[in-house]
Amino acid sequence: MSDLIKTRQPSAEEEQGMNMNGSFRKVLDLSSGDPHSSGIKPVTFVRQVTAGCVYPRILQGDALPPDARLRAQKLLSHFDGGSIGSYTDTCGSMHVRNTIAKSIILRDGGVPSSPEQVFITVDTQRALMAMLRLLCQSEGVSAVMIPDPAPHTLTRLLDRMGVVPVTYQLREQSGWSFGRAELNRAIQASRGRCFPLAIYISNPGNPTGHVQSRECIQDVIRFAADEELFLLVYQDTVFADGSEFVSYKRVLAEMGEPYSDGVQLASLHSLSNGIMGECGFRTGYMELVNVDEAVMLYAEVLLMGDLCPPVIGQIALDVMADPPRPGEPSYSLYTQEVASRLMTLKCNVSRAVEVQCESARNRRQVKCSGSMFSAGDVTAARTSMPFFPVFTTSTCECRAI
Repeated sequence: MSDLIKTRQPSAEEEQGMNMNGSFRKVLDLSSGDPHSSGIKPVTFVRQVTAGCVYPRILQGDALPPDARLRAQKLLSHFDGGSIGSYTDTCGSMHVRNTIAKSIILRDGGVPSSPEQVFITVDTQRALMAMLRLLCQSEGVSAVMIPDPAPHTLTRLLDRMGVVPVTYQLREQSGWSFGRAELNRAIQASRGRCFPLAIYISNPGNPTGHVQSRECIQDVIRFAADEELFLLVYQDTVFADGSEFVSYKRVLAEMGEPYSDGVQLASLHSLSNGIMGECGFRTGYMELVNVDEAVMLYAEVLLMGDLCPPVIGQIALDVMADPPRPGEPSYSLYTQEVASRLMTLKCNVSRAVEVQCESARNRRQVKCSGSMFSAGDVTAARTSMPFFPVFTTSTCECRAI
């Protein structure tokens, strides 16, 4: 199943098959992946800096810690009129874009990043839509390779834009991983009916929660190079012990030529699905790699319809990219809150796996190392429940600070 229908209610037969009446006191609809709606509290430093920017008078007293006041004052100095009520550049404040670029350099061990290649957008869906419009202009039936299962918003977006999905299968038996053979199978099956122009990757997987290894990333990059596909990569949170997030951009750079300067990449991230969980701020960013300057200019033109991304969201992005540092007043609380959220994710993944196995009387273990979702091919009689959002305080006793 590659789509998730939020409003669907289980039938009486399904409830009986899953033993829902006997196992659960309450059913929570978390299909949107909105952590705050399920009890997770906002990160304090994000809201303090935002409050200082929204109501600058609060900066005159001691209501906020010194580092939050300084951050708010610095951000306001980069907005026209010193106010968040003014527009920023179409692709976001250059100050915030520079902050994001510096964080990408730090994340990728020194691989260069330029703020001119960073586009702040209303949300990542808007950025993805712009890239699809750029890519899918040739004659014939345009297509994008996507995983199955896939994010439910992705399939809807492709359908709305008239782009054909070419699915490559993720197998639970192999930890939701996939290899070159499956990618070859999928693209060969599309020959003659459509023209794949890009491949979409979610790492960690949404909704599967699997984290790709460096070797798997290298295989995907080689495949994209051989088939001349554009890489569309969405990144997220990794929380499992022993799991490490490695960005596609870093692996691409480390592979050297002809890949490092030949494979085109759009890397997406947002406030919604990261550790911030600020879905209502509706802001994300996209970094373009190995893309011609003329194409980047056209991407900016496509995004101009929004005038500028939400300024409050840009403030939160600045904090996400440059959180409190050791020695600063807010560092201790910030690290405690982040650690608590990661523990909540790990705890709820464990509980989700237990529920999947108990409800379906299926003892197959479902591994999840990241993202906001856990998935399992769980079958009880004729009932299937493949997706379990895990960022909620309601399924276990781990609560955020």
